[in-house]
Amino acid sequence: MNIDVLAQLATTLEERKAASADSSYVASLHAKGLNKILEKVGEESVETIIAAKDAVVSGDKQDVIYETADLWFHTLVMLSHLDLGPQDIIDELARRFNLSGLEEKANRNK
Repeated sequence: MNIDVLAQLATTLEERKAASADSSYVASLHAKGLNKILEKVGEESVETIIAAKDAVVSGDKQDVIYETADLWFHTLVMLSHLDLGPQDIIDELARRFNLSGLEEKANRNK
C-alpha cells in the first residue's frame, strides 16, 4: 500500500473541510455533519460486504476493490471530521503489531 496516497488524500480532505458546501462533495458532507458522514460509512460498509459475498460466487473482485475504496474514502472523511487522520490509525496498527490478537482483544474487555 502506498501510504503517500493516504497522506495526500488526508491533506485534500482537510483542505475541503473548510470549503463552501457547494464547492465539493467532501465539503457538503462536512456541512451536513457527522451523522450524514456516518450514514455514508455505514452504506459503504454494507456495499463492501455485498461485493465481497458476490465475489465469492462470481470470482470477479473488481467490485470489492471499488467498494472498499469508497469505504476507506468515507472513513477518512469521518476521521477528518473528528480531527483525526490516517496516521492516527497507522500508529495504532503499529502499536498492535507485536501484540497477539487474542491478547489485544482480552485487554479491551478489562
